Amino acid sequence: MQATKESTRAEERQRAIAETVARVREIESQQGVNAQSLEAIKGELIKLAANTDLFPIDDFPPPEQAAGNPSCLYLLSEDDDHRFALYANSTNRRYSNAPHNHTTWAVIAGVHGKEPNRLYKRTDDGGVEETGMTVVKQGTAVAFMPDELHSLDIPGGAPMLNFHMYGLAIPQLFKRQYYNAREHSWHYYPPHTDIRDARSGSIETGSSKTESGQTA
Repeated sequence: MQATKESTRAEERQRAIAETVARVREIESQQGVNAQSLEAIKGELIKLAANTDLFPIDDFPPPEQAAGNPSCLYLLSEDDDHRFALYANSTNRRYSNAPHNHTTWAVIAGVHGKEPNRLYKRTDDGGVEETGMTVVKQGTAVAFMPDELHSLDIPGGAPMLNFHMYGLAIPQLFKRQYYNAREHSWHYYPPHTDIRDARSGSIETGSSKTESGQTA
């Protein structure tokens, strides 16, 4: 798709997002939540992410350097019942987070830059063991069942934008947990402080619109 005017790009972007989310709804409705359906959802998000002209970094700028959070989430789509929530995660700084679950299915697809994802399993003593790493970039995606664990390990130094899609919107995930290795304990995520509503094409900043848990 080619879009030369900002208003046209926003309209084309919203159309492409709506079509993708509709196909994701259909996949889940027909196949349920399993490895096969998540693979199909990955394919849909990879196709959406291929439209890089509709998702330029300038339209989804990362937080200012002085901001407390190293990344921010842009809300691209969310159903009225808070299902099928699609976000764009934007950063240009180095950061990592703790191993965590989602309590709903999740798919991450690359648009610009690279996002290393560390993968884990729970251990018998209540901790975690790293089982591998996958790097999400343009043309690739990773999917997680509700109880699967991962963490982000962003290298920074260059802008990064990718899609994070959830079966249920992050503000509704009250039981999402992360592992504190130093304390050898699990904790619930606190509210996220920088989600920006981009569904209308114009971006609203701040947490008052969409309080949520920490980035994916």
